[in-house]
Amino acid sequence: MGIGNIPTPTFVLDIPRLRQNLETAKRIREEAGCKILLATKAFAMPAVFPMMQDYLDGTTASGVHETIMGAESFGKEVHVYNPAYTRDEVERITRLDVHMYFNSVSQFEKYASLADYNGAKVGLRVNPGYSNATLGGDLYDPCAPGSRFGEVPSKLDQVNWDKVDIFHVHALCESMHDGSIGLINHVAENFSAYIKQVKAVNFGGGHFINKPGYDVDALIEAIRAFKARFDVEVILEPGAGLVVNTGELHASVIDLHWNEKDLAIIDASASTHMPDVLEAPYRPEIVGAGQPGEKAHTYTLGGKTCMTGDVIGEYSFDEPLIPGSRLIFTDQMHYSFVKTNTFNGSPLANLAVRYSDGEVEMLSDFGYEEFRSRLGS
Repeated sequence: MGIGNIPTPTFVLDIPRLRQNLETAKRIREEAGCKILLATKAFAMPAVFPMMQDYLDGTTASGVHETIMGAESFGKEVHVYNPAYTRDEVERITRLDVHMYFNSVSQFEKYASLADYNGAKVGLRVNPGYSNATLGGDLYDPCAPGSRFGEVPSKLDQVNWDKVDIFHVHALCESMHDGSIGLINHVAENFSAYIKQVKAVNFGGGHFINKPGYDVDALIEAIRAFKARFDVEVILEPGAGLVVNTGELHASVIDLHWNEKDLAIIDASASTHMPDVLEAPYRPEIVGAGQPGEKAHTYTLGGKTCMTGDVIGEYSFDEPLIPGSRLIFTDQMHYSFVKTNTFNGSPLANLAVRYSDGEVEMLSDFGYEEFRSRLGS
């Protein structure tokens, strides 16, 4: 199928660009001697997991279902973290061969022995008090004041570190190399007494390793220095950093409207297909479009849900939009399609992959059944 024939809305992953990004991860793994995991909370497309296996050490999950998916569809190592587990979740997760991270001393004391008994490697997440989230302010800052993520340093002496395999921190969001290196150095200087008692340190996600300007060489040197100082295994678990700029959301104009300005209603929605547009917030780029007033024709783009705030942004175009005009929103492979919903009965956006010859393969055909199944019997 050619790109112009795909139904909209559809997320399209570009395989050559994904492979190029994965080469960056492979280089870091090999030259720094560390492990790199895919954070499936940001990107979960099992159809391409077989290709990704060649470049990564496994996956990291945020709950039971992602853990099962990682074990069944990706293989290799599966790491899982959640702010709080029930006993049933611990038992279900540890039936698999996993690395399980606890969020607090209380959760560790309640379940670490069970996890260890079932063969899981045990980790403790620590709030390092280091903020470097570059998107969304406190909304995406794991170390924001009052954060529920990770045990506070003042309680770490209560931990039986003989039972901890992995010291885990996550403090970044779309961070460049200065954030990654800053976190590594911060942990080295402030938590050395605990690091000397574990086998591995997991520096979490948010490392935007494929963003233009990210100094991969500097990251490699920082990891090497950390490993030389502490003689521990180092783990990174990027999500967006592995798939940045690897795909788009293709949409179509349905109708034009006017209310003091020109409006275009499209079949892709901020509310249902690109929720981070509203949550972050941010304005996604569109191929061939400019800032308001930059080009001859300016429109405010909105989805077709009944939510007043379902507005994607203002864009200008060289030619006027008409019903059927195709719009391509760039850089939509991280967090967008994994967070889609069916508010208002909106169909889920479909998924597709594009190969090096330009051929597009559809991976889904979402319709009424997906909507209905989420609402119970």
